[in-house]
Amino acid sequence: MDYVSALVPPVVMAVFFIGLVRVIVKTQGGAAKAKEDAAVDAALARVEGSRQAPAADA
Repeated sequence: MDYVSALVPPVVMAVFFIGLVRVIVKTQGGAAKAKEDAAVDAALARVEGSRQAPAADA
């Protein structure tokens, strides 16, 4: 019976992890997708701009 008690925690964690991944995948997109994408694009543009600005000065 020790093998059962050794296998239960990883199986339970795997089930919850699979559930978490399914929730994350299902909630992607929707009405706010364009707004979220725009926010990410703006943040990436700021990072790229700050990286290139010091290089242009040198």
